[in-house]
Amino acid sequence: MDYKSSGVDIDAGNETVRRIKGLARATFTPGVLSEIGSFGGLFSLGSAWRDPVLVSSADGVGTKLKIAFMTGRHDTIGVDLVNHCVNDILVQGAVPLFFLDYLATGRLSPDVAEQIVKGLARGCQDNGCALLGGETAEMPGFYAEGEYDVAGFIVGAVEREHLITGRAISAGDVLLGLPSSGLHTNGYSLARHIVFDGLKLSVDSHVPDLGETVGEALLRPHRAYLPVIKPLLGTGLVKGMAHITGGGITDNLPRVLPEGTAARVDRRSWRTPPLFRWLGESGSVPEMDLRRSLNMGIGLILVVAATDVTAVQTALLNAGEANSMVIGAIEAGAGEVRYV
Repeated sequence: MDYKSSGVDIDAGNETVRRIKGLARATFTPGVLSEIGSFGGLFSLGSAWRDPVLVSSADGVGTKLKIAFMTGRHDTIGVDLVNHCVNDILVQGAVPLFFLDYLATGRLSPDVAEQIVKGLARGCQDNGCALLGGETAEMPGFYAEGEYDVAGFIVGAVEREHLITGRAISAGDVLLGLPSSGLHTNGYSLARHIVFDGLKLSVDSHVPDLGETVGEALLRPHRAYLPVIKPLLGTGLVKGMAHITGGGITDNLPRVLPEGTAARVDRRSWRTPPLFRWLGESGSVPEMDLRRSLNMGIGLILVVAATDVTAVQTALLNAGEANSMVIGAIEAGAGEVRYV
């Protein structure tokens, strides 16, 4: 018996590393001091920062991976992962410095791994951060044939004086919503239950209400908000931000509200995108369940002073975001979200 007969192919692992080295190297920024293959990634902040605060986050893609398995398409999963992590640190005012990934599978396929890392590299390049390193684990007997899991770890930085903490939020402030690109990376257990268990559709089924196939709708990548928010960082115009992920607006917006405040959200202020309406109607899902499971078309919320709304929306428009909308306001309360 040998290692390969037990399910671990060292040669496949080496081939995977060979393929991804170039992809990762293409993302390197001036701060990178190490090469892919080192035991640890080295990164220098350099002299551009005065009083930097490092901001870190880790996340996964969840059961959206099941859609990738069903379609055989793996090149968008890495984009999802990077963009989700970038948004998570962005809400505190941080820009990304570097990213690490962890890929685990039962039997390593260099072709699939290369697709995943292509997505990671594209996400990193789009957001100006380095794919500094990662880990690929082959774990026979632990994952089903053809399946894998992937997780991401990001580190960013923000000048201490420009941290966005939400502490300055007060009654009368305005909520600005930025549209999502789809489900992003949350709510897929509910969506899969509705689509595959309830409607008995396949990923190749064309849905007239959506104008595309199930696979195309559900695999649309998680949007990154850094390109349109970056011009606002350090200006003091944004008091708080919430990335709308698992839990929807209901559970994520309160995470940035200071004591003594609440949020009023006007559900009539934006039109729910067709995908969310179709899922809700097809599954007969109660409205409150939808709001706590899906982003309902709003992927990021900014809290700004009423007097700064025009300036913020102008900056967003100049950065390419033409669809920001006023969706509510801050009131006195105990940290809850009230829908009207």
